[in-house]
Amino acid sequence: MATTFRVAEAAQLLGVSDDTVRRWADTGRLVASRDAAGRWLVDGEALARAARELGRNMAEVGPTAAHSARNRFPGIVTRVVKDAVMAQVEMQAGPYRLVSLMSREAADELGLAPGTSAVASVKATNVTVELPAGGPPTP
Repeated sequence: MATTFRVAEAAQLLGVSDDTVRRWADTGRLVASRDAAGRWLVDGEALARAARELGRNMAEVGPTAAHSARNRFPGIVTRVVKDAVMAQVEMQAGPYRLVSLMSREAADELGLAPGTSAVASVKATNVTVELPAGGPPTP
């Protein structure tokens, strides 16, 4: 049986408002159906497609000569802690907090400080996938 999500769950996963999910369902941009009580249920596969589309649109960070990292998060630097050798740089990219450890020299060369617009490029060889407590939503 296909997984479905209620509007609030779909909105949270997409990072948009409940009203946006309802509008997308009304216009057919997001495949959804109504349950017996008249509430929208968003199809899980359709939600995944919408998330990929949003991710592609949000990941556009401007031209680069080349890059190998596929996970690029435009955001804003919120905190920088430096010592003599290293720097800890915190960023907020939408709802995501990202932390990078780099040399102080690199942070200084980039001029990183709270309020700086930046792009976090993440290339991971190991990504852990977890399910929310209670397991996946039930249809």
